Amino acid sequence: MTLKTKLMDALHINQVSAHCDIPCGIYDPISAKIAAQTVLKMIVRIDSLEAGDNQAAYQNTLSRYIAVKEEHANLCKKELDILWHDYFTPVHLESHPDLHDKIWKANKLAAANKQNVNRASAEELVAAVDDIAGIFWSTKGVEYDDAVAAVRFGA
Repeated sequence: MTLKTKLMDALHINQVSAHCDIPCGIYDPISAKIAAQTVLKMIVRIDSLEAGDNQAAYQNTLSRYIAVKEEHANLCKKELDILWHDYFTPVHLESHPDLHDKIWKANKLAAANKQNVNRASAEELVAAVDDIAGIFWSTKGVEYDDAVAAVRFGA
């Protein structure tokens, strides 16, 4: 028995551990989902944008759509990384051995959506985030269903 152990026993101090820097316990893949949906929405808007007579207005709107698309692709990556690094543990990998690959692929999709304007790729990103959300909620014994996704997206 070490001095530290003896001291902790004498003072009735229990050792604790946490899965993140500040153990808030609040994790939810919805932030990644909203970011992925925003990427898709910006691509829909870019695809439907018409130049018209006012080139300055067109360029302004286009550049704003692109900036938001890229910002939310980064946000999606950040939110997925938080889940990967702070929430998921080796225990989760036992029941979901493909989780690392799924998160890696979702992050690659987010990066691809920064580089391109491709609706199919953005739809894949939303689907990949949904798949990860399903795994996340399964670790809590909850069946995942984003019943308001279409309304949130504005479809």
